[in-house]
Amino acid sequence: MLSANSGRLMTWTLLGSLFIWIILGSGCTSGKSTETSEQTIKNIPAKEAFDLIQKNKDNLHFVILDVRTPEEFSDEHIENAIMVDYNSATFKEELEKLDKSKTYLMLCRSGNRSSKALILMKELDFLKVYHMTDGMIGWKAGGFPVVASS
Repeated sequence: MLSANSGRLMTWTLLGSLFIWIILGSGCTSGKSTETSEQTIKNIPAKEAFDLIQKNKDNLHFVILDVRTPEEFSDEHIENAIMVDYNSATFKEELEKLDKSKTYLMLCRSGNRSSKALILMKELDFLKVYHMTDGMIGWKAGGFPVVASS
C-alpha cells in the first residue's frame, strides 16, 4: 500500500513528466524556438539542372548562381544567372549578402570551384542549394541554351 505522501509524489512526477513531454513535443524549450528548416544540398547533372530551371522559370525565389570569373561569364552563361566570382577576395562576403532562404542552382566551368563554394554555402546555412556537378562543360555538351556575348 502507498502512503499519502508516496501517492502525491508519484502524481507530481507523472504530471511533471507529462508537462515536459508536452513542452518538448511542441518545440518550445526554455523560450528558444527550435524551428529549423533542414538544408537541402544536392549534386545534380546538367540535364536535371535544366529541368529544375524550367520548373522554376517564374519563381522569384530561384537563383542561378554562376561562380566563374567575369570573363568566363561574359563569354557565355545561362540566361538569368547572376555571377559571384569564386576567385574574388570578397567571395565569402558576396555570398553572405545573398538571401539564404532562396533556392540556388550553382555552377562553374567544370564543377570544381562550385563544389568548393558548395561547402561554404552549407556552412553559411543556405537552405536549398543544387550544385550542377558537370558545370558549363556538361551544360553545353547537353546542348542546353546559353547567352553569349555579342
